[in-house]
Amino acid sequence: MIVPYRQDDALLADIRAANRRDGHLRLWWLGQSGFLVQYEGAHLLLDPYLSDSLTAKYAQTDKPHVRMTARAIDPVRLDFIDVVTSSHTHTDHLDAQTLRPVLASNAAVTLVIPAPTRAVVATRLGIDAAVPVGLHIGEHVEVAGMRIEAVPAAHEALDPQFVGYVVRAGAWTLYHSGDTLRYDGMEDVLRPYRVDVALLPINGRAPERRVAGNLDAREAATLGRDIGARVVIPCHYDMFTFNTADPANFVAACDALGQRGDVLQCGQGWSTDTLG
Repeated sequence: MIVPYRQDDALLADIRAANRRDGHLRLWWLGQSGFLVQYEGAHLLLDPYLSDSLTAKYAQTDKPHVRMTARAIDPVRLDFIDVVTSSHTHTDHLDAQTLRPVLASNAAVTLVIPAPTRAVVATRLGIDAAVPVGLHIGEHVEVAGMRIEAVPAAHEALDPQFVGYVVRAGAWTLYHSGDTLRYDGMEDVLRPYRVDVALLPINGRAPERRVAGNLDAREAATLGRDIGARVVIPCHYDMFTFNTADPANFVAACDALGQRGDVLQCGQGWSTDTLG
């Protein structure tokens, strides 16, 4: 089992120590596609998966979800969240065992979802369907000093139930792709946002896994270059043994393309002050 770079008390201490109002954006990779983003005292939680729900669900099947990395933190302890997102309804992006505690611990939190998934989200989380902020492609919400816009994603095919999010926080623009393959014209959609930080999956597409595919390491590095991202941070690996990737391949692809790529360990933080 991979031990997170920082976990539980140590992770919380790092998040609190970094909470400075200095114009910089900070983030921590929480495993799979989950990130905690901090900006000017506000906290955005992107697609968190902080439970063993999938391991339990598939334990007695022919597709076991054997966990590779220990959980970074109990979601109950994330009691300072202003905004939390789900990019689509696959459980590693919409996990009731993660999101129910987050919602319970943060009375004023805003939950942002793709608008077409509202009924599924309400049922899975046991909440009123009016609670989430549902975004259609091209729509945005402004909350806690951040502007969050839904952009297309193709988790096999373009579908409004799957989105990515472009987050504007002060001078910084962050793109969280959700789960996606590259689709025709994707670079033209994203380049105008002038993305500073792109959070992209690298686990790729393998039909034998019997799950929808994502960008692979080279595709993630290439997309980052083509949209002009100042840095790409990879995700969606080292969670389940049947569906992972080697980040060394991403590093090699970035080196070959001249694209900056920063690899984090689960529980490790990162800051825009590294961009100069």
